[in-house]
Amino acid sequence: MAYLILVRHGESEWNAKGLWTGLTDIGLSQKGKEEAKQAAQIIKDLPIDEMFTSKLCRAIDTGTIILDIIGKAGIPIFYDKALNERDYGDFTGKNKWEIQQKVGENKFLQIRRSFDFQIPNGESLKQVYERVIPYYKSSILPKLKSGTNILISAHGNSLRALIKYLENISDIDIPKLELPTGGIYVYQIGQNGEVANKQIR
Repeated sequence: MAYLILVRHGESEWNAKGLWTGLTDIGLSQKGKEEAKQAAQIIKDLPIDEMFTSKLCRAIDTGTIILDIIGKAGIPIFYDKALNERDYGDFTGKNKWEIQQKVGENKFLQIRRSFDFQIPNGESLKQVYERVIPYYKSSILPKLKSGTNILISAHGNSLRALIKYLENISDIDIPKLELPTGGIYVYQIGQNGEVANKQIR
C-alpha cells in the first residue's frame, strides 16, 4: 500500500485577479505561498518518497515549499509537461468573471467545467485527461504499486483529470468537481493499482 498525495498549487498572482492562467508561467501570490505552507502542515504526518510536478513555477514552488517544511527537500523530483494546466487558448489572460457576464452562466460553466468543450486554440478537459492519464500509468502508477509514496503538485484541471480516472467519475459528473487552491486529496493505492482509501484534507 502506498500514499498518493495530490496538492493543487497555491493561489497564483493571476488567480488573485480572476484571470485564466493556463500555460502562462505565473508565480504564487503571497496568499498562495501561505496556502503551500498550510498544505505542508496538513500532510506532514504522511510518508513521501518522491514528488511529481508540472513544468510551471506555481506548481513547482508549491511542492518545493511543502518539501522544505516537512524536511523532504532532498527527495527525487520529476517535472513533466503532461501535468501542466489546461491550455486556455483564446481565453488565456482574460478575466473569468467578465467572460461570465458576457456569455451567460450556462455557457460559462460549459467553458470552465465540462469534459469535452475545447477552447478555441486551447484544450478541453478531455484532452488534458488524454495526456495526464497515460503519464500516470507509465511513470507514476508502477512506483505506487511497488510501495513508493508520491506527492503530485499540479493544477486544477490536471488533477481533476487524474481524480476522474482514480474515482471513475463520469463525464456528466466531472463538472461538479472543483479543487480550491492548496486543496489536498490523499489516496492509498494497493499493489494492483486500485484505490483502497481516500481522504480530502
